[in-house]
Amino acid sequence: MTISYADFEKVDIRVGRIIRAEPFPEARKPAYKLWVDFGPEIGEKRSSAQVTKHYTIDQLIGRQVLGVVNFPTRQIGPVPSEVLVLGLPDEEGAVVLIGPGHEVPLGGKLF
Repeated sequence: MTISYADFEKVDIRVGRIIRAEPFPEARKPAYKLWVDFGPEIGEKRSSAQVTKHYTIDQLIGRQVLGVVNFPTRQIGPVPSEVLVLGLPDEEGAVVLIGPGHEVPLGGKLF
């Protein structure tokens, strides 16, 4: 499927920093609850992520990640997911988070 550049521009992908992470024992698959700060324009958003194979809570705090910030809120069990944190599967299908290679300002938009 081919999309236009105008279609791509509709997806608002921003950089944020994970400021809080907690276990999510109610999730069907192992996951964490995340709070991500996307800077003053967008603010803090909540999500959940199945990233327990590659990351501990301590490794997540302070990490910059990319997230889609313009999806509608989706209820994941008791957690309102306000952002889709982006990742790629490793060779076994476990999620590896996507983030910038260097520190960048929070809220920066991918283009």
